[in-house]
Amino acid sequence: METTVLVAEGERIVRDGLCGILAAHPELRVVAQAGDGRRAVLEAREQKPDIALVGSHLSRLCGVEAIRDIRAESPRTRCILLSSHGSAERVRQALLAGAQGFLLTDSSSAELVEAIWTVRSGRSYLAPAVADQVVGAITASTQSGGSLGLTRRQREVLQLIAEGLSTREIAAELGISLKTAQTHRANLMFKVGVHRTSGLVRYAIREGIVAA
Repeated sequence: METTVLVAEGERIVRDGLCGILAAHPELRVVAQAGDGRRAVLEAREQKPDIALVGSHLSRLCGVEAIRDIRAESPRTRCILLSSHGSAERVRQALLAGAQGFLLTDSSSAELVEAIWTVRSGRSYLAPAVADQVVGAITASTQSGGSLGLTRRQREVLQLIAEGLSTREIAAELGISLKTAQTHRANLMFKVGVHRTSGLVRYAIREGIVAA
């Protein structure tokens, strides 16, 4: 039985490497690729793949939020988050977003294929190195948006700020008014307790919303 796969990864060389691994398995077919989170959601909506491999540090929409939207657009698509580290918070966020698998980027190609088949069969897969994070992840509050309880929209705005977009550019990207974008920025600074954009960037890196 053929299994269709969407590969969403921001770094082209890593994305090509993932596709190369999958190409060695005739029963796995890459039907779409994406270099940012929003493109990943659009491709999932169009292709309805069986599996989505989603990098954690995507631009425009981070991996966790991309998984949340992919699951909304294509409920039968089972998602695996690829992350460079497996902290309890990262695992928790991935599971709450709807991921069925969590794989570290230093995993072997055999582990990648095993994760795909495990998730494809309807079971969940966690990289052995992060398996002990499961209890803490699934018992955490499902309402949390991070250690400060940021809303979904605030996390989106925070990511775009950390990626260097101006307030006007953020408004255009999210389809909101400039005033609303300014309000989100002000609320973020209040919640985080900073007065400069650099403080928000440091917080975004610390929370794993963007890569350092």
